[in-house]
Order: sequence, then structure tokens, then C-alpha cells
Amino acid sequence: MRIIGGTAGGCLLKVPSGHAVRPTPDLVRQAIFNSLGSCVDGARVLELFAGTGALSLECLSRGAISAVCVEKTDRHAEFLRKNFAAARLVARLEIRVQDAFVASAQLASAGHTFDLVFADPPYGEKNVGRRSTSFAQQLLDDVHLPSLVAPAGLFVLGHTKRDTLDLPDVWKEIKMLRHGDTVMRFLRTV
Repeated sequence: MRIIGGTAGGCLLKVPSGHAVRPTPDLVRQAIFNSLGSCVDGARVLELFAGTGALSLECLSRGAISAVCVEKTDRHAEFLRKNFAAARLVARLEIRVQDAFVASAQLASAGHTFDLVFADPPYGEKNVGRRSTSFAQQLLDDVHLPSLVAPAGLFVLGHTKRDTLDLPDVWKEIKMLRHGDTVMRFLRTV
């Protein structure tokens, strides 16, 4: 796994062993950043369920001014630190070791806003005939998350295609990318 473009393009990223972290694949990241284009330049970025930090690293490498990465475990946060150090992008990074929903509430309470909010959380199970209980659905339902997205900002949410999500009225879908089992939704607040 590597950073695809920008000043740190080609930098290899460390990934924790096991299945606890499922990094956003290179081809999916490439499609995301081709779609975002110049939106990344000068952006303030929030990455929830950050894992390796690949999405934030890609943003910083392409001209984003800052990134806040939220990851629940100390072990995974250490991988984040190592990846940002290897890419020489540490100065513009804040790592919060906490639950994504707690971080969302705290950041919203403090009045923070971000131009780009990314979340590619662990996938949920197939939910035919019932409402999803996945982390992706919980993020869409989070009352704090919309206030974190700047007025012209985007929320980019990843989930598996077998996880059928309900889009609350506060979100408007701008674009959807599909790659294999991965779906990436580009959303704005209404």
C-alpha cells in the first residue's frame, strides 16, 4: 500500500497485521482523488475510523493544509504516526485516539468544521429486509457530523455494497463510486 499522488507519492504505508484494519485500496483512493480534483488543495480534513491514515495522507500529499485523524486504538494510532513520519507530513496532523462518535461530538461542540470529512469504517453485514446497523449508517445518523462539514464541504463515506443505507434528509448525495465490494458516497449537507 502506498500514497498515490502529490509530494509524498510513492511512499509506502505500514498496515497492522490481521483483519482489524481494512485500508481503503489504492485503486479506490485513486478514484476518490480523481473525483475530488482541486477540492483537496488547501482543505482542512477530518478522517474518522482512520486506520492507516491513507486518506488523510493522500490529502496532505496533495496540498491539504491540515488533517485530524480519529482512531480508537493506541496500536493503530502508532501506525498512523509512523506513516505520517515516513511521508514527512507530521507537522500538519492531529491524531485523536478515541471513538469516532465521541470525537464527532467533541469537535462539533468546539465549533470545528472541515472541508473534507472521510470515513471508511469496518463493513457491516448484509441487511436485506431491515435497516442497517453498520458504522456507515451510524455515521449518517450521527446528529453531530453534519455540523462538522463546512458549507461547501464534502463527506466521503465508504461502505460495502451489501450494506443498504438509509440517507437521512440532512444529506444529499453528489456522487457514488463503486469498485468491487466497495461503495464510496460523496455527500453534502442540505
